[in-house]
Amino acid sequence: MENKVKELCDAASSAINAVADLKALDDIRVKFLGKKSEITTLVKVMNELSAEEKPRVGKIINDARNQIKNLIDEKKAALKAQELQNKLASEKIDVTLSGRKIYRGHLHPLTLTLNRVKEIFISMGYSVEEGPEVETDYFNFEALTLPKDHPARDMQDSFYITEEILLRTQTSPVQARTMQKNSNNAPIRMIAPGRVYRRDDYDASHSPMFTQVEGLVVDEGITFADLKGTLDFFCKKIFGETAQIRLRPSFFPFTEPSTEVDVSCMMCHGSDEHCKVCHGSGWLEILGAGMVHPDVLSMSGYAPSKVSGFAFGMGIERIAMLTYGIDDLRYFFENDTRFLHQF
Repeated sequence: MENKVKELCDAASSAINAVADLKALDDIRVKFLGKKSEITTLVKVMNELSAEEKPRVGKIINDARNQIKNLIDEKKAALKAQELQNKLASEKIDVTLSGRKIYRGHLHPLTLTLNRVKEIFISMGYSVEEGPEVETDYFNFEALTLPKDHPARDMQDSFYITEEILLRTQTSPVQARTMQKNSNNAPIRMIAPGRVYRRDDYDASHSPMFTQVEGLVVDEGITFADLKGTLDFFCKKIFGETAQIRLRPSFFPFTEPSTEVDVSCMMCHGSDEHCKVCHGSGWLEILGAGMVHPDVLSMSGYAPSKVSGFAFGMGIERIAMLTYGIDDLRYFFENDTRFLHQF
């Protein structure tokens, strides 16, 4: 029995010393100390020994088991230490290498343009008002003198959710909401920025979603000259002091008289007939405006006999394209980092 236990210990010691990884070591543990190992078999044989021999043989077997277990623990610790050293060597960091540039996030060009527009009008004493993008038919159309049979109410131009609910086609509803929450012909000087939605093609100059800023001024004695002076000041601030504006007669249901506003081309200043921006005309259309229609004032609780006002609306994408010299509207929505990093 003693010789057999010694041979078992020698065999275990040789196997443990030769092992090279933790998995193989665990296999050796199962082989020499597991439930089906030779050590376990020797313990079962003890039942056949006499009462005088059992204590001596039991001690020999326990000592052998502890010896093998200690050898396995020592080898396991050595293998783990070696594994750590190998990992440290393979993952060593060369601190002398140049660092990698970390790109920080920044504002989108449309946000930059919108913030600039807000700053200009806030400096003139305007407040910034907001309203829901999912709007009622009443505020989006009827409160702006667009009855249900008006051509501008064509279903093909709007995203209707129900017959009375739609995605707003303009930020003008915010103007109506602002007037109706005021009372006693209270003066208003506000802008309403936000996203609007219209059923349109998606190409270099059109999008079914875009950003609009509309403005409204209502007070006693407001004239068309105030409108022109305001827009001239705005264009000089956003495009430069050399910018000039041109007003052309137009028609909008909620303003009378109405005008389209052009700004002088900041690329060629009208001197290049082959200019890709203005196509040689020297002018670029940037917004629509006009004096608030008396019916709009009346429907929102204002007295046209006492107050008057002007309104205007502009597309932020259009302003950004002119400001940064961008010729394709889709760049703003495709999130190409090569484009966005320029800003």
